[in-house]
Amino acid sequence: MPARTPLYSLPVLTYTRTQYHHSDNAMPHSPEEKKRVLTRVRKVRGQLDALERALEAGADCAPVLQQLAAIRGAINGVMAGVLESHLREEFTQLTGTTESASGSIDDVVTLVRTYLR
Repeated sequence: MPARTPLYSLPVLTYTRTQYHHSDNAMPHSPEEKKRVLTRVRKVRGQLDALERALEAGADCAPVLQQLAAIRGAINGVMAGVLESHLREEFTQLTGTTESASGSIDDVVTLVRTYLR
C-alpha cells in the first residue's frame, strides 16, 4: 500500500523560555474575576455532588447522562472564562490597548468559546 500524502502540513512550532512569556500573576487577575470563577466552581461541585447521589441511588441512565452533559458544559464555561481572562491579560500586555488588538482578542475568544460548547 503506497504512503498517503498529507493534504496539508502544519508548521512545527518550538518555544524557548524567552519566547514564551508566562506571567507570574496567578489566575484570575482581579478580585471580581476570582469571585466569579469560584462561584462557578462551587456550582460545578454541587452538580458533582448531585451526580454522586444519583449514582448511589441507582438512577436511570438518561438523567445521569443529562447531568454529565450539564457538568461538562459547566466545566467548559469555567475553562472558557479563565482562558478569556488569560488571553485578554497576556495579549493586552504584548500589544498594548489598541482597537485592532482588542478586536483580534475578541475574535479569538469567540472562536475558543465556539469549540468549547
